[in-house]
Amino acid sequence: MEYIVVILGILLLAVAVAGSILPGLPGPPLAFGGLLLILYNDHARANMAESNYIWLIVFAIIVIIVSALDYFLPIWGTKKFGGTQAGVRGSIIGLIIGVIASFFTFASSIIIGPFIGAVVGEMMAGESNDTALRSGIGSFIGFAAGTIMKVMVILAITGYFIYVLV
Repeated sequence: MEYIVVILGILLLAVAVAGSILPGLPGPPLAFGGLLLILYNDHARANMAESNYIWLIVFAIIVIIVSALDYFLPIWGTKKFGGTQAGVRGSIIGLIIGVIASFFTFASSIIIGPFIGAVVGEMMAGESNDTALRSGIGSFIGFAAGTIMKVMVILAITGYFIYVLV
């Protein structure tokens, strides 16, 4: 039973890595779920208990904060670089189209989609090319910052996962 739990935890961590890029999958919460699963492993539970489960609590707080920030960073980036609501909506639509397109074409569609969506949204709203381009860059930077943040959290959780199992 303990081996099955460890394997399921590893699978959740693997899916979490994909979830750090794909917006439909909550990467950090899945990684934290993998960490919770290994509490069924006696050795891992004993290692976590040595630190009074403080790292489990810290990771829970970090996962909550990162999950909330992930929704706001692309919007913040678009607005910070001078974008309007049209750019924000375009960025969201571009992200959704990029995810769908990534299944049929290139994985880079996920990265390019929000940028193109923000630019097209701004241009459709009658904004200048300069404003549209800045909005697209802001959207991309927000998306990239969120992705990097999620990957870092997942790597930290993965490291702790390995530490408590060894």
